[in-house]
Amino acid sequence: MAKKLFDYQVDEPVEGYFLLKDSEVRIAKNGKKFLAINFQDTSGEISGKFWDASDQDVDHFQAGRVIHLKGKRENYQGNPQIKILQMRLTHQGEPQDVQQFVEHAPMNTGAMEEELNTFVFEITEPNWNRIVRHLLTQFHDDFFSYPAAKKNHHAFAGGLAFHTLSILRLAKAVADEYPHVNRALLYAGAILHDMGKTIEMSGPVSTTYTLAGNLIGHIVLIDEQIVKACQQLKIDDQSEAVLVLRHMILAHHGLLEYGSPVRPHIMEAEILHDLDELDASIQMMQTSIGHAEPGTYTERIFAMDGRNFYRPEHDGTKADVKPTDHQ
Repeated sequence: MAKKLFDYQVDEPVEGYFLLKDSEVRIAKNGKKFLAINFQDTSGEISGKFWDASDQDVDHFQAGRVIHLKGKRENYQGNPQIKILQMRLTHQGEPQDVQQFVEHAPMNTGAMEEELNTFVFEITEPNWNRIVRHLLTQFHDDFFSYPAAKKNHHAFAGGLAFHTLSILRLAKAVADEYPHVNRALLYAGAILHDMGKTIEMSGPVSTTYTLAGNLIGHIVLIDEQIVKACQQLKIDDQSEAVLVLRHMILAHHGLLEYGSPVRPHIMEAEILHDLDELDASIQMMQTSIGHAEPGTYTERIFAMDGRNFYRPEHDGTKADVKPTDHQ
Protein backbone atom coordinates (compact mmCIF):
# COMPACT_ATOMS: atom_id res chain seq x y z
CA MET A 1 0.00 0.00 0.00
CA ALA A 2 1.32 3.44 -0.98
CA LYS A 3 2.51 5.66 1.83
CA LYS A 4 0.50 8.72 2.84
CA LEU A 5 2.04 12.14 3.35
CA PHE A 6 2.23 11.83 7.12
CA ASP A 7 3.66 8.29 6.97
CA TYR A 8 7.00 9.78 5.94
CA GLN A 9 9.53 10.67 8.62
CA VAL A 10 11.81 13.73 8.63
CA ASP A 11 14.63 13.38 6.06
CA GLU A 12 12.91 10.39 4.43
CA PRO A 13 12.54 10.40 0.61
CA VAL A 14 8.97 11.00 -0.53
CA GLU A 15 7.50 9.57 -3.71
CA GLY A 16 3.88 9.21 -4.67
CA TYR A 17 0.72 10.71 -6.10
CA PHE A 18 -0.83 13.68 -4.32
CA LEU A 19 -3.39 16.40 -4.90
CA LEU A 20 -2.38 20.03 -5.28
CA LYS A 21 -4.75 21.53 -2.75
CA ASP A 22 -3.25 25.00 -3.21
CA SER A 23 -0.79 26.35 -5.76
CA GLU A 24 -0.09 30.06 -5.48
CA VAL A 25 2.31 32.05 -7.65
CA ARG A 26 4.73 34.21 -5.65
CA ILE A 27 7.86 36.22 -6.35
CA ALA A 28 11.14 35.31 -4.64
CA LYS A 29 13.74 37.83 -3.47
CA ASN A 30 15.69 37.23 -6.68
CA GLY A 31 12.65 38.34 -8.70
CA LYS A 32 11.85 34.85 -10.03
CA LYS A 33 8.48 33.16 -9.73
CA PHE A 34 7.89 30.23 -7.42
CA LEU A 35 4.84 28.20 -6.46
CA ALA A 36 3.72 27.96 -2.82
CA ILE A 37 2.03 24.58 -2.77
CA ASN A 38 0.01 22.53 -0.33
CA PHE A 39 0.09 18.82 -1.15
CA GLN A 40 -2.86 16.78 0.10
CA ASP A 41 -4.00 13.21 0.56
CA THR A 42 -6.36 11.58 3.03
CA SER A 43 -3.78 11.86 5.84
CA GLY A 44 -3.65 15.67 5.65
CA GLU A 45 -1.68 18.36 3.87
CA ILE A 46 1.96 19.48 3.82
CA SER A 47 3.41 22.55 2.16
CA GLY A 48 6.26 22.81 -0.32
CA LYS A 49 7.86 25.37 -2.62
CA PHE A 50 8.51 24.86 -6.32
CA TRP A 51 11.34 27.27 -7.09
CA ASP A 52 12.08 29.02 -10.41
CA ALA A 53 8.67 28.20 -11.85
CA SER A 54 8.29 28.82 -15.56
CA ASP A 55 5.06 30.04 -17.15
CA GLN A 56 4.47 26.46 -18.26
CA ASP A 57 4.92 25.22 -14.67
CA VAL A 58 2.39 27.79 -13.47
CA ASP A 59 -0.05 26.61 -16.12
CA HIS A 60 0.48 22.91 -15.37
CA PHE A 61 0.61 22.86 -11.58
CA GLN A 62 -2.72 24.42 -10.72
CA ALA A 63 -4.79 23.69 -7.61
CA GLY A 64 -7.09 20.73 -8.05
CA ARG A 65 -4.71 18.64 -10.15
CA VAL A 66 -3.12 15.32 -9.21
CA ILE A 67 0.67 15.13 -9.54
CA HIS A 68 3.47 12.61 -9.12
CA LEU A 69 6.03 13.91 -6.64
CA LYS A 70 9.59 13.01 -5.71
CA GLY A 71 10.99 14.88 -2.75
CA LYS A 72 12.07 14.73 0.87
CA ARG A 73 10.19 15.28 4.11
CA GLU A 74 11.65 18.14 6.11
CA ASN A 75 10.74 20.43 8.98
CA TYR A 76 10.81 24.20 8.63
CA GLN A 77 10.30 26.44 11.65
CA GLY A 78 8.56 23.61 13.48
CA ASN A 79 6.21 22.70 10.64
CA PRO A 80 6.35 19.80 8.17
CA GLN A 81 7.46 20.64 4.65
CA ILE A 82 8.25 18.79 1.43
CA LYS A 83 11.46 19.61 -0.43
CA ILE A 84 10.42 19.16 -4.05
CA LEU A 85 12.97 17.34 -6.22
CA GLN A 86 10.78 16.37 -9.18
CA MET A 87 7.11 16.97 -9.94
CA ARG A 88 4.92 16.21 -12.93
CA LEU A 89 1.28 15.81 -13.86
CA THR A 90 -0.05 12.25 -13.84
CA HIS A 91 -0.15 10.24 -17.04
CA GLN A 92 -2.96 8.16 -18.45
CA GLY A 93 -3.43 5.05 -16.33
CA GLU A 94 -2.12 6.78 -13.19
CA PRO A 95 -4.35 8.13 -10.39
CA GLN A 96 -6.34 11.18 -11.52
CA ASP A 97 -9.52 11.10 -9.42
CA VAL A 98 -9.18 13.99 -6.97
CA GLN A 99 -11.75 12.45 -4.61
CA GLN A 100 -9.35 9.70 -3.57
CA PHE A 101 -6.99 12.34 -2.18
CA VAL A 102 -9.58 14.41 -0.27
CA GLU A 103 -10.08 14.03 3.47
CA HIS A 104 -13.65 13.30 4.54
CA ALA A 105 -15.62 13.67 7.75
CA PRO A 106 -15.62 10.56 9.95
CA MET A 107 -19.41 10.25 9.41
CA ASN A 108 -21.25 9.84 6.13
CA THR A 109 -23.85 12.33 4.97
CA GLY A 110 -26.83 10.12 5.83
CA ALA A 111 -25.72 9.61 9.42
CA MET A 112 -24.97 13.32 9.90
CA GLU A 113 -28.30 14.35 8.43
CA GLU A 114 -30.23 11.89 10.60
CA GLU A 115 -28.56 13.09 13.80
CA LEU A 116 -28.90 16.76 12.89
CA ASN A 117 -32.64 16.31 12.33
CA THR A 118 -33.06 15.14 15.93
CA PHE A 119 -31.83 18.57 17.03
CA VAL A 120 -34.10 20.37 14.55
CA PHE A 121 -37.12 18.67 16.16
CA GLU A 122 -36.13 20.27 19.47
CA ILE A 123 -36.26 23.82 18.06
CA THR A 124 -39.68 24.46 19.54
CA GLU A 125 -40.02 28.15 18.63
CA PRO A 126 -42.08 27.95 15.38
CA ASN A 127 -40.35 30.70 13.40
CA TRP A 128 -36.84 29.58 14.32
CA ASN A 129 -37.79 26.06 13.26
CA ARG A 130 -39.23 27.24 9.94
CA ILE A 131 -36.19 29.39 9.15
CA VAL A 132 -33.75 26.59 10.01
CA ARG A 133 -35.64 24.02 7.93
CA HIS A 134 -35.92 26.43 5.01
CA LEU A 135 -32.19 27.19 4.93
CA LEU A 136 -31.17 23.58 5.50
CA THR A 137 -33.23 22.66 2.45
CA GLN A 138 -31.85 25.55 0.40
CA PHE A 139 -28.18 24.77 1.15
CA HIS A 140 -28.54 21.04 1.79
CA ASP A 141 -26.01 19.53 -0.62
CA ASP A 142 -23.30 22.11 0.02
CA PHE A 143 -23.87 22.12 3.79
CA PHE A 144 -23.20 18.38 4.01
CA SER A 145 -20.23 18.33 1.61
CA TYR A 146 -18.29 21.57 2.27
CA PRO A 147 -15.40 21.96 4.73
CA ALA A 148 -15.78 24.27 7.71
CA ALA A 149 -12.63 26.20 6.72
CA LYS A 150 -10.05 26.41 3.97
CA LYS A 151 -7.16 25.46 6.25
CA ASN A 152 -7.59 25.48 9.99
CA HIS A 153 -10.35 23.48 11.65
CA HIS A 154 -12.52 20.80 10.00
CA ALA A 155 -10.88 21.56 6.64
CA PHE A 156 -12.16 18.37 5.02
CA ALA A 157 -15.15 17.33 2.92
CA GLY A 158 -18.22 17.22 5.17
CA GLY A 159 -16.38 19.22 7.82
CA LEU A 160 -19.02 21.95 7.93
CA ALA A 161 -21.83 19.59 8.91
CA PHE A 162 -19.55 17.59 11.23
CA HIS A 163 -18.41 20.76 13.03
CA THR A 164 -22.05 21.82 13.37
CA LEU A 165 -22.99 18.45 14.84
CA SER A 166 -20.11 18.58 17.30
CA ILE A 167 -21.30 21.96 18.55
CA LEU A 168 -24.87 20.67 18.83
CA ARG A 169 -23.72 17.78 21.00
CA LEU A 170 -21.81 20.18 23.22
CA ALA A 171 -24.84 22.50 23.29
CA LYS A 172 -27.04 19.63 24.47
CA ALA A 173 -24.65 18.89 27.33
CA VAL A 174 -24.65 22.57 28.35
CA ALA A 175 -28.44 22.86 28.15
CA ASP A 176 -28.82 19.66 30.19
CA GLU A 177 -26.52 21.10 32.87
CA TYR A 178 -28.02 24.62 32.90
CA PRO A 179 -31.84 24.51 32.66
CA HIS A 180 -32.15 28.29 32.12
CA VAL A 181 -30.38 28.06 28.75
CA ASN A 182 -32.79 28.46 25.84
CA ARG A 183 -32.14 25.14 24.16
CA ALA A 184 -34.14 25.95 21.03
CA LEU A 185 -32.28 29.20 20.44
CA LEU A 186 -28.89 27.61 21.05
CA TYR A 187 -29.64 24.76 18.62
CA ALA A 188 -30.99 27.11 15.93
CA GLY A 189 -27.94 29.36 16.22
CA ALA A 190 -25.55 26.41 16.13
CA ILE A 191 -27.09 25.03 12.94
CA LEU A 192 -27.03 28.37 11.14
CA HIS A 193 -23.84 29.95 12.49
CA ASP A 194 -21.48 28.73 9.74
CA MET A 195 -23.97 27.98 6.97
CA GLY A 196 -22.80 31.10 5.14
CA LYS A 197 -19.59 29.21 4.35
CA THR A 198 -21.51 27.46 1.58
CA ILE A 199 -21.47 30.88 -0.13
CA GLU A 200 -18.13 32.07 1.22
CA MET A 201 -16.12 29.11 -0.13
CA SER A 202 -15.87 27.28 -3.44
CA GLY A 203 -16.30 23.68 -2.31
CA PRO A 204 -14.51 20.69 -0.75
CA VAL A 205 -11.77 20.26 -3.39
CA SER A 206 -8.93 22.81 -3.54
CA THR A 207 -11.06 25.19 -1.52
CA THR A 208 -10.81 28.90 -2.27
CA TYR A 209 -12.80 31.93 -1.17
CA THR A 210 -15.43 33.27 -3.54
CA LEU A 211 -15.71 36.96 -4.38
CA ALA A 212 -18.61 37.25 -1.94
CA GLY A 213 -16.57 35.36 0.65
CA ASN A 214 -13.65 37.74 0.36
CA LEU A 215 -15.68 40.94 0.21
CA ILE A 216 -18.53 40.15 2.62
CA GLY A 217 -17.80 37.01 4.66
CA HIS A 218 -19.92 34.13 5.89
CA ILE A 219 -21.43 35.91 8.92
CA VAL A 220 -23.10 38.67 6.91
CA LEU A 221 -23.89 36.31 4.03
CA ILE A 222 -26.03 33.98 6.16
CA ASP A 223 -27.63 36.92 7.97
CA GLU A 224 -28.83 38.10 4.55
CA GLN A 225 -30.22 34.64 3.86
CA ILE A 226 -32.12 34.64 7.17
CA VAL A 227 -33.78 37.93 6.19
CA LYS A 228 -34.62 36.54 2.74
CA ALA A 229 -36.05 33.40 4.34
CA CYS A 230 -38.27 35.55 6.55
CA GLN A 231 -39.57 37.39 3.50
CA GLN A 232 -40.34 34.15 1.68
CA LEU A 233 -41.97 32.59 4.74
CA LYS A 234 -43.95 35.74 5.61
CA ILE A 235 -42.18 36.14 8.96
CA ASP A 236 -41.59 39.60 10.42
CA ASP A 237 -37.81 40.01 10.24
CA GLN A 238 -38.00 42.82 12.84
CA SER A 239 -39.70 40.66 15.45
CA GLU A 240 -37.76 39.99 18.64
CA ALA A 241 -37.53 36.27 17.86
CA VAL A 242 -35.85 36.89 14.51
CA LEU A 243 -33.56 39.64 15.83
CA VAL A 244 -32.42 37.36 18.64
CA LEU A 245 -31.69 34.56 16.16
CA ARG A 246 -29.78 36.95 13.88
CA HIS A 247 -27.77 38.16 16.88
CA MET A 248 -26.67 34.55 17.54
CA ILE A 249 -25.04 34.41 14.11
CA LEU A 250 -23.73 37.98 14.00
CA ALA A 251 -22.02 37.64 17.40
CA HIS A 252 -20.62 34.12 17.18
CA HIS A 253 -17.00 35.19 16.51
CA GLY A 254 -17.09 36.92 19.87
CA LEU A 255 -14.94 39.96 19.14
CA LEU A 256 -15.17 42.76 16.59
CA GLU A 257 -11.56 42.18 15.53
CA TYR A 258 -12.43 38.54 14.75
CA GLY A 259 -15.14 39.54 12.29
CA SER A 260 -18.30 39.80 14.36
CA PRO A 261 -20.18 43.08 13.77
CA VAL A 262 -21.41 42.90 17.36
CA ARG A 263 -20.25 41.19 20.57
CA PRO A 264 -22.55 38.66 22.29
CA HIS A 265 -25.26 40.31 24.37
CA ILE A 266 -27.41 37.22 24.93
CA MET A 267 -26.35 34.31 27.11
CA GLU A 268 -26.93 31.76 24.34
CA ALA A 269 -24.82 33.84 21.93
CA GLU A 270 -21.90 33.80 24.37
CA ILE A 271 -22.31 30.04 24.82
CA LEU A 272 -22.37 29.49 21.06
CA HIS A 273 -19.16 31.49 20.67
CA ASP A 274 -17.47 29.51 23.44
CA LEU A 275 -18.56 26.14 22.00
CA ASP A 276 -17.47 27.16 18.51
CA GLU A 277 -14.02 28.07 19.82
CA LEU A 278 -13.81 24.89 21.89
CA ASP A 279 -14.71 22.54 19.05
CA ALA A 280 -12.43 24.26 16.54
CA SER A 281 -9.48 24.23 18.96
CA ILE A 282 -9.91 20.58 19.93
CA GLN A 283 -10.17 19.50 16.31
CA MET A 284 -7.00 21.39 15.36
CA MET A 285 -5.10 19.93 18.31
CA GLN A 286 -6.36 16.40 17.62
CA THR A 287 -5.26 16.61 14.00
CA SER A 288 -1.79 17.86 14.90
CA ILE A 289 -1.35 15.40 17.77
CA GLY A 290 -2.32 12.59 15.39
CA HIS A 291 0.64 13.56 13.20
CA ALA A 292 3.13 13.59 16.09
CA GLU A 293 4.95 10.64 17.58
CA PRO A 294 4.51 9.99 21.33
CA GLY A 295 7.08 11.96 23.28
CA THR A 296 7.36 14.73 20.68
CA TYR A 297 5.76 18.08 19.92
CA THR A 298 3.29 18.80 17.15
CA GLU A 299 3.86 21.30 14.39
CA ARG A 300 3.01 24.88 15.30
CA ILE A 301 -0.69 25.67 14.88
CA PHE A 302 -1.06 29.09 13.29
CA ALA A 303 -4.68 29.56 14.41
CA MET A 304 -3.70 28.87 18.03
CA ASP A 305 -1.12 31.66 18.33
CA GLY A 306 1.57 29.53 16.71
CA ARG A 307 1.73 27.19 19.70
CA ASN A 308 2.74 23.55 19.43
CA PHE A 309 1.52 20.77 21.73
CA TYR A 310 3.34 17.92 23.41
CA ARG A 311 2.04 14.39 22.88
CA PRO A 312 2.81 12.41 26.06
CA GLU A 313 4.38 8.99 25.63
CA HIS A 314 1.54 7.61 27.75
CA ASP A 315 -1.54 9.41 26.47
CA GLY A 316 -4.24 6.95 27.54
CA THR A 317 -4.53 5.09 24.24
CA LYS A 318 -4.95 1.33 24.14
CA ALA A 319 -1.29 0.95 23.20
CA ASP A 320 -0.40 2.38 26.62
CA VAL A 321 -2.37 -0.25 28.53
CA LYS A 322 -0.13 -3.15 29.48
CA PRO A 323 -1.66 -6.51 30.43
CA THR A 324 -1.45 -7.48 34.08
CA ASP A 325 -0.15 -10.83 35.27
CA HIS A 326 -3.62 -12.33 35.60
CA GLN A 327 -4.79 -11.29 32.11
